Amino acid sequence: MIRRGLLAFTFLASATAASAHHGGGSFDLQKSVTFTGQLTKIELINPHSWLYFEVKEPDGKVSKHRCEMRSAHTLRRSGWSNDLFPIGQAITVEAAPDRVDPSSCYLNTIRFANGSHMDRYGQYVKAPAGGVTEVRGALASALTEKPREVRRPSGEPNISGDWAPEQVVMVDPRGTGGGLVPLSQISTAKPGERGGGARRGGGPPAGPRLYGGSELTPEGEKAAADFKREDNPRFSCLTTSIIFDWTFDGPVNRITQGKDTIGIQYGQMNLKRTIFMNVKAHPASVKASRGGHSIGRWEGDTLVVDTVGFLPGVLNAPVRNSDKLHVVERFTLDPKTMKLTRAYTADDPVYLKGKYAGSDVIGVADQPYAEDKCKEQGFIDYSKQVRR
Repeated sequence: MIRRGLLAFTFLASATAASAHHGGGSFDLQKSVTFTGQLTKIELINPHSWLYFEVKEPDGKVSKHRCEMRSAHTLRRSGWSNDLFPIGQAITVEAAPDRVDPSSCYLNTIRFANGSHMDRYGQYVKAPAGGVTEVRGALASALTEKPREVRRPSGEPNISGDWAPEQVVMVDPRGTGGGLVPLSQISTAKPGERGGGARRGGGPPAGPRLYGGSELTPEGEKAAADFKREDNPRFSCLTTSIIFDWTFDGPVNRITQGKDTIGIQYGQMNLKRTIFMNVKAHPASVKASRGGHSIGRWEGDTLVVDTVGFLPGVLNAPVRNSDKLHVVERFTLDPKTMKLTRAYTADDPVYLKGKYAGSDVIGVADQPYAEDKCKEQGFIDYSKQVRR
């Protein structure tokens, strides 16, 4: 799901999530509409999934509709799958309407003929008698329960495998109120409560606006001010940056350790990186890419990755990056909790006055890595599409 501003991985930014979706923030979350009709298609894709259905109107005419859902990888981790949505079955959809596109909506709840239902942020397992059963919290997974070796035979920490950040969901599973909280806290959270991370006291922070702890250069400020929704790479199914996509929206990532290289596959937009180990310097000529050219080394039990050779693009919207971007990441595995912490710094003399810095934590994934499909549908006015 895309959040307003797209400035940082904070609950505050996330809590205003729905207003930054289709139509430039055109969902009216203060209103609710209900449709009863027939399911015609389900698309579990990134950056948003979509539910399609038809409604028979009182005059006998059939109207076509669609409702936006969360991203493919978050739904997959939440127990959602195509087989739970048989095409042709009767459904009732409760949703927030779109102010611009009368045929689009923002899903709150879908109800099925067998009496079961699924909420936008709900976690589900298949029920023995059919339908689904809601789980208030993270789903049980054999992947997270399976013991794993802390070190490889060669001695370095074993960071190979599938990893994912803890999912963050709204306190109200329908997505109609309250803030975002980690799944580990959802059992004690109450609808209406806001998740952690929201800044209290009101008003903008004093002083210049910082991004990752850095001010922007004059060129960076201008680029940020001119940034439009259409400039966001996610809406073109493209990688944003190696920093942003690692944890944004809860993807499952894969790390593969070899003798001379370490491969990293991002669940977000399926970015693939190769870290060249035992190489002291980047080659004089590097083909620029969104993933850049990475060399790595072990400093004790910390993997240090140095990356250059980036295409001009977006570091973390609305902050842009130039081909001068330089990123250093430090990956450290906690053998007791099996949590992998990544601390990062980025410098770019074109757009950043100082260093853009931060850290994130991921754990053993609850679902295996998969190359989730991406197809941006948010810019489509579906009411015009169905009239063709």
